[in-house]
Amino acid sequence: FTTSLLLGTTMTISSNHWIMAWAGLEINTLAILPMISKSHHPRAIEAATKYFLTQATASALLLFSSMINAWQTGQWDITQLTNPTSCLILTSAIAMKLGLVPFHFWFPEVLQGAPLTTGLLLSTLMKFPPITLLYMTSPSLNPTVLTLMAILSTALGGWMGLNQTQIRKILAFSSISHLGWMTIIISYNPKLTLLNFYLYALMTTATFLTLNSTKASKLSTLMTTWTKAPALNAALLLTLLSLAGLPPLTGFLPKWLIIQELTKQDMA
Repeated sequence: FTTSLLLGTTMTISSNHWIMAWAGLEINTLAILPMISKSHHPRAIEAATKYFLTQATASALLLFSSMINAWQTGQWDITQLTNPTSCLILTSAIAMKLGLVPFHFWFPEVLQGAPLTTGLLLSTLMKFPPITLLYMTSPSLNPTVLTLMAILSTALGGWMGLNQTQIRKILAFSSISHLGWMTIIISYNPKLTLLNFYLYALMTTATFLTLNSTKASKLSTLMTTWTKAPALNAALLLTLLSLAGLPPLTGFLPKWLIIQELTKQDMA
């Protein structure tokens, strides 16, 4: 399954043709489903079903958008997306794949139902192919729609994470919020989106691996784990603060650069 995951991701990020990109996304979805449901718990099965339905819908929309574009322009090239209807459908499809507002409902639920290691894959590796597609098509997408989605995602990710007790749900809302930051800048400076994604993936990986080794899944258990591994928990605290974007830490860098770029665009 891991090989299939890597194959699907590589196929999507290295393809120029829409059908190849779609096939890569499908391989990815099918490879991660058994990983989500491997614990045979009803919650995990429910998470896998939710994940499958949303991803299948998003893939179908992606194929539909590229077919409309090919029908109108005769182009199957990813960078040649010129039809406005196609652009709109593609934006929806990628937003659904990533879990951007208003298509975010599935993500916290799926992350909560999945094991921690699978949750890590869902938050990082599975976001990479859609972000690559967004990166490649960003010049032709509608900046107003992207900005609206981004602002909603950042606000909602921040607010909804406040009243959670489950760590995985908090991390899911953190992911939605970060994706908002990535989406708002993609029309103006796509390289910043990639920088933000790489740093986000790095910090989230550190967080998930620490939680996995301390076996903490609720905030109440996290408060008592520091006795087992004080150094690891101190590192986790710093990683979480970095994920929140606190100034002296790494997580502040992409936010600072994005705000700077938005000010240049007279947006902030």
